[in-house]
Amino acid sequence: MAEPSYKRVLLKVSGEALMGAQSYGIENETVERIASEVGAAVAMGVEVCLVIGGGNIFRGVAGVAQGMDRTTADSMGMLATVMNALAMHQALEDQGVPARTMSAIPMPTVCEPYARQRAARHLSKGRVVVFAAGTGNPFFTTDTAAALRAAEMGCKALLKGTNVDGVYSADPKKVPDAKRFDQLTHLDVLSQDLNVMDAAAITLARDNRIPIIVFSIQTEGALGAVLCGEGRFTIVADPD
Repeated sequence: MAEPSYKRVLLKVSGEALMGAQSYGIENETVERIASEVGAAVAMGVEVCLVIGGGNIFRGVAGVAQGMDRTTADSMGMLATVMNALAMHQALEDQGVPARTMSAIPMPTVCEPYARQRAARHLSKGRVVVFAAGTGNPFFTTDTAAALRAAEMGCKALLKGTNVDGVYSADPKKVPDAKRFDQLTHLDVLSQDLNVMDAAAITLARDNRIPIIVFSIQTEGALGAVLCGEGRFTIVADPD
């Protein structure tokens, strides 16, 4: 395999990706497989940090749809991301990959509170940092949190691991002839309203010149391949 194209990256994984074949919760085998791929990336010399969604446990928007107050629902969703982060942290440590979980909502008896300089120090020492609790604020998604942390950490790319192998014009599971894109600009995503990340996340990435690479986290070995510019993925980036 070629040399990695990026020295430091942020990997965004949806909470649903941790469910595996289940309809809810965390499937240990899936978490362990993703942790193994992250460990392989670290062994390649890449500094990796993660943001994991919470949709496998609780989605704030679902709570709002049922009449719950938005602030309360989003707070519950942020707590769900902490559970996922701790599961990933444990899986990484079990495989001999040093890791730290840092939460935007302080809970020092469970994990470290987020502090940018400390997080950067962990990364420089070869530790994987799992950012939990989103931005710590309601009304912001974990996609936005991923773009924000990628910018704060000086990441050279934001990798979004999904259940499909790139960006499509529509959901390929529902629209079999949906068009697949190999490359897009941030403006393309915004103007065509493509389902990559929310507008705030795309704008943050664009303003900080961070390419977004969308690939299937369900494909074994995909993370390592994408880091070397190989395999199937869509890259969202503006011309130099």
